[in-house]
Amino acid sequence: MKNSAIFMVSFTTGFLIVLTALAFTKLGFSCMFVLTVIGQLLVALMVYKVLRDQYTTDKTFEDFYEDHPIGKEENYR
Repeated sequence: MKNSAIFMVSFTTGFLIVLTALAFTKLGFSCMFVLTVIGQLLVALMVYKVLRDQYTTDKTFEDFYEDHPIGKEENYR
């Protein structure tokens, strides 16, 4: 993913964490409602940006996980 997609994921995650923390304060219902709607719009925008990102990799399904390659254990012992 390009930096724009990574930024969008981290910004949306941070916004939703702050929104969750604000739910425990005595903030008014209308303010929380507006922030929740903004959070939902941010999630939709984040999904769109991640799916439309022009990210390419040279990894295949044969590589599986880099930290635990399946079928290639003899090379790492």
